[in-house]
Amino acid sequence: MKLLRLRLLMAIVVVSTALSWAGAKLWNSLDSLPGVPAAAPVVLAAVAVVLLATAISLRTRLKAVRDRVPGAKGVDPLGAARAVVLAQASALVSSVATGIYAGLGIFLATLPDFSAHQGSAITAGLAVVAGAGVIAAALWLQHVCKLPEDDGNGGKGAAPSPR
Repeated sequence: MKLLRLRLLMAIVVVSTALSWAGAKLWNSLDSLPGVPAAAPVVLAAVAVVLLATAISLRTRLKAVRDRVPGAKGVDPLGAARAVVLAQASALVSSVATGIYAGLGIFLATLPDFSAHQGSAITAGLAVVAGAGVIAAALWLQHVCKLPEDDGNGGKGAAPSPR
């Protein structure tokens, strides 16, 4: 399984922000701009907490197994793989959602009658912060579950580079 890179997720956020801003501008020209759901930052924060708790739990269990703590409960490899898939899916969806709320928030903040849309702009900003938290927690969970690299020397240092 290929690891997600922060660069890819940031590119998704930037593209979805631009598309969301343009879509909000077009939608506003029809005088029917939708509001930002109040549950958006709450749901994103809950996903971030779940990913963070999973990462902490797996990290603690893996460290106990590595340190050969008596009675340490091992980590099921399939469970760890499922955690990585959950983290990657969450990071991808959250990067799109973060971009959507960022684009909408930027558009709302630049409206001439900002005071009428201040609540929606603040909610969109909180959703962006919560989305960034999901991305960070997902990348950390992916890092926690990463297998050590096989260097080809039985763990005795780096292999010589072919030239």
